[in-house]
Amino acid sequence: MESALRIELPPWLAGIAAGAVVLPAVDGRMAYVAELARRNAAAGGGPFAAAVFELASGRLVAAGGNLVVMSRCSSAHAEVVALSLAQQRLANFDLAASGLPDHQLISSAEPCAMCVGAVLWSGVKSLVYGAREEDVRAIGFDEGPKHPHWADALRASGIQVTADVRRRECATVLRDYAAAGGPIYNARNLRHRSKPRV
Repeated sequence: MESALRIELPPWLAGIAAGAVVLPAVDGRMAYVAELARRNAAAGGGPFAAAVFELASGRLVAAGGNLVVMSRCSSAHAEVVALSLAQQRLANFDLAASGLPDHQLISSAEPCAMCVGAVLWSGVKSLVYGAREEDVRAIGFDEGPKHPHWADALRASGIQVTADVRRRECATVLRDYAAAGGPIYNARNLRHRSKPRV
């Protein structure tokens, strides 16, 4: 029986010096995350990325990519990876804990059903995403049965939600991934248009 849950970061992602990246503007943060999504796909991961920033300063706390196929773990979505790394680095499961600055999650795509829950429980004060759910579904990914008013529910919990920042750029990463034959993985409808890249 396994005694630890281990999700290995690819070297390019593990090598990001979080504190050295400071991006004051939301548009710049999304441009950074869109490039992470492109790099993640090129390295064998899914075409998604996310990053946690200090809301006011723009200092990068943690960056994550979708590692589902390479880690053999269905929950290793970019948002979950980024939030988990941020919580580990700050030694607190609550990113809104006393003494911590407010945090923002930037995601290259609208969160799926699972990731909406992860955002809610993480402690971030802001969620910003690029591509919409329909952009993700258009290439074959299943986003799960999200409540139609999920964003309003997050706002009611004190989380600001901003959509469509660099949407076209983030959606292009998705389409390029699909055009290159990247695996479209859904537990209920697994379609590998090519062998998983390792």
